[in-house]
Amino acid sequence: MTDELRRLARRLSLPYYDDALPAHDSFHANRVRDLALRLATDCERSVDTDVLLAAAWLHDIGRPLERTGEIDHHDEWAAAEAATLLRRESIPDDRIEAIQHCIRTHSIRDGSPDPETIEAELLFDADKLEAGGASGILRLACIVGERSGTAGEKRGVIDDISASRLATTELPDVTHLRAQARKRLDELYTAPGRRLGETRRRFMEDFFARFRSELGAGAEQPAVQNH
Repeated sequence: MTDELRRLARRLSLPYYDDALPAHDSFHANRVRDLALRLATDCERSVDTDVLLAAAWLHDIGRPLERTGEIDHHDEWAAAEAATLLRRESIPDDRIEAIQHCIRTHSIRDGSPDPETIEAELLFDADKLEAGGASGILRLACIVGERSGTAGEKRGVIDDISASRLATTELPDVTHLRAQARKRLDELYTAPGRRLGETRRRFMEDFFARFRSELGAGAEQPAVQNH
């Protein structure tokens, strides 16, 4: 079944992403798939890459429904939906259960179960690495916009209020985005994931330092006294 299961999962998953917004669309699933394969290649343990990559394609198929309020937890819904889809294709139950476990455990929400297989750990890490580095910065900004649109009101600002700003707000700013990214990178399970996470963390720290320095160009300056 080498390659067959992962190709099948890709084909089955793509229609579910038609209504997805940029942070959790088919391109995100594809990047998670690529990251998962990269981590698996560097992993010292034996990995069922068919299960891993199939789960990567299917892990966020419930995001559009969660966004519109039709379901509560996209991970639980996706695991059940994936099982239904794969059984129709006569995939063996043990492979389906392995994929379901990966999908159920990829979330960081309260109450989400912990991954108990190497495939689930690698999917978790690949998904969380998507919150770091350059892609992570873009995705986190997209998520703020998406949540603002869903709520019908602004849910954050693209600024750093701690940088002696005249404009103030109670809304989350980029320090909140940085904290979210750090939290996800701190929770990685595998050695390959943690190594890659450190490179993405360093990039983000450099980015946010540059962002803060750019804000200084427009900050209020003390009056210059002529002597």
